[in-house]
Amino acid sequence: MIGLDTNVLVRYLAQDDAKQSAVATRFIETQLNERTPGFISLVVLVEVCWVLERLYAATVKEIGEMVNDLLSTPNFHLQHREAVQEAAQLLLTQKTKGSGFADLLTAQIALNEGCTSIVSFDRGAVRNAGMTLLS
Repeated sequence: MIGLDTNVLVRYLAQDDAKQSAVATRFIETQLNERTPGFISLVVLVEVCWVLERLYAATVKEIGEMVNDLLSTPNFHLQHREAVQEAAQLLLTQKTKGSGFADLLTAQIALNEGCTSIVSFDRGAVRNAGMTLLS
C-alpha cells in the first residue's frame, strides 16, 4: 500500500495543473492496483473534500459522488471505509441537507466506534448530522 497526500489526489481529481496533474495521473494509473492500492486517510479525504468545495465550488452531490467513486475503485484503500460509505450515502440522499461531509463522517466514525452521542457547539452539525448540542 502506498499513502497518498492531499495534493496528489487533488491534482488527479481536479486536473488543474498540467505538469503535476500528469505526474499524479500517471502514478495513480500505473503504480496503483488492487495488490498495491493507494491509501487515503481520513485526514486526506476531508482535506480533498474541503479543497474541492472551497476552491473548485464542488456541490454536495459532486462530493458524494466523488467519494463513492473513490470507494468503488479497487486501486484505493480508504481508512474507515464503512463510515466513509455511510457518510457519503447520507450526503447523497440529502437526509442531512446542509451538513458537510466532515460533520457526517465525524458522526459516523463516532457511532461506529460505539459512542452513544456526539456533542458539539455547532448547531448545524446538531441539526443535520445527528450530533447533540453541548450547552
